[in-house]
Amino acid sequence: MWDGADYWLVRLLFQRALALLYLIAFLVAANQFRPLAGEDGLLPISRYVEHTSVSERPSLFHLVPSDRAIGLAAWAGVGLSLIALVAGPYWLPDPYATPASMALWAMLWLLYLSFVNAGQTFYGYGWESMLLETGFLAVFLGAGSVAPPFVVLVLLQWVLFRNMFGAGLIKLRGDDCWRDLSAMEYHYETQPIPNPVSWFAHHRSKRFHRLETLGNHVVELAVPFLYFAPQPLSALAGVATIGFQGWLMVTGNFAWLNALTIVLAIATFSDGTLMAILPVSAPATVATPLYLEVLAVLVTVLVLALSIRPAVNMLSESQVMNTAFDPLHLVNTYGAFGSITRERYEIVIEGTADEEPTDGTEWRAYEFKGKPTDPTRRPPQVAPYHLRLDWQLWFAAMAPSPYRSPWFPRLLAKLLEGDEATLDLLATVPFDDPPEYVRATRYHYRYTTPVEREETGRWWEREPVGTYVRPTSLKDLRGDGSRRGRRRL
Repeated sequence: MWDGADYWLVRLLFQRALALLYLIAFLVAANQFRPLAGEDGLLPISRYVEHTSVSERPSLFHLVPSDRAIGLAAWAGVGLSLIALVAGPYWLPDPYATPASMALWAMLWLLYLSFVNAGQTFYGYGWESMLLETGFLAVFLGAGSVAPPFVVLVLLQWVLFRNMFGAGLIKLRGDDCWRDLSAMEYHYETQPIPNPVSWFAHHRSKRFHRLETLGNHVVELAVPFLYFAPQPLSALAGVATIGFQGWLMVTGNFAWLNALTIVLAIATFSDGTLMAILPVSAPATVATPLYLEVLAVLVTVLVLALSIRPAVNMLSESQVMNTAFDPLHLVNTYGAFGSITRERYEIVIEGTADEEPTDGTEWRAYEFKGKPTDPTRRPPQVAPYHLRLDWQLWFAAMAPSPYRSPWFPRLLAKLLEGDEATLDLLATVPFDDPPEYVRATRYHYRYTTPVEREETGRWWEREPVGTYVRPTSLKDLRGDGSRRGRRRL
């Protein structure tokens, strides 16, 4: 068994950073899960219960599909995350620290698994599976003064490797713009939720964009092999990964994808390298308990067995990205932005208080927290927090029909009802009382040029490209005269 005595600081830093991400994830669940996938959500939890078995997508909410259970689970996750963030198990004497740590991280994993498996479309992102896979391995790291099992740190490096190398492979296979090095000329403008720096990054020179695209390939395709090298090469690979992910965090909003990758990169360091760059020191450690070593070996065997399908997929010409191969999300395949959209489309939802729309009707727009509806509004910084509805609106805008997104007509109905939980997901609501009609228009958006922005103060220019949903009332959406309702959509 490898000696983990040189990784006490690495474990402590990793656990506290992971706890912070769990905290954010559970806060997102507490604030958003019920209006999105709760009892009366845009995709009601009954839909998950009726169409999915416990064995296919296990979740506590399959047994208790109620908003009360969802709220209790979310806030319990927040509380447990805070305990992990302050390193609660380390306060206990050694005989109890590791069992307490294992129980704490196991509860966090089980609670979050319940949200991911019941969250349907709104939880269908690669960083959900990666948080679960990472959180599962955290169960077996131990706590207190005992040394962590070194093999579990190697398994964390294996997660990091599949995340980075899988992303690199799918880019080379997926889109010509990655091969001709033009991808970053489009990325900053068309990414799901741009941030304040995205506009400035977009307006760098073509040469800059080609160099950063080439750098992307180096960091994702070559650097990952050094994660498993001896120190200091492993740490240098970690530094390169952290720098790369840091740049993505500065220039975009990708929930906790980049932050979690940085947390995983902590496993590429040793205590010696951390003490060389940080004003910290590691205490004396005691040997890893035999039961924890045995569990670490068993987990390693399990992970190796479950890694076969993800590894085959990663190396396949028909590689699929961001897929879980088991219902517990223990070993997954990753990959981001295999294709790059060249044009940006947005859905703008508007309402009116008029009892019957006319050519002279005044329409007022709903503003979402992360979407560039108002061209004069500065793009927000929201990551590592995750705006789940805003992300799905980005996907919905790629399709010319709302029927590709079954939650979208229900969103319109919620706006017409003035549903408070749904309205809380928005930035601004232009009505004191619910509107009589809503409509949705599809727009093409592009960044203003530096000259245009200096003259107008706008971040975006836009033009309508088609009707997404015609003026629609609550009566239409509820199916009173269903033919009329379907025709109007």
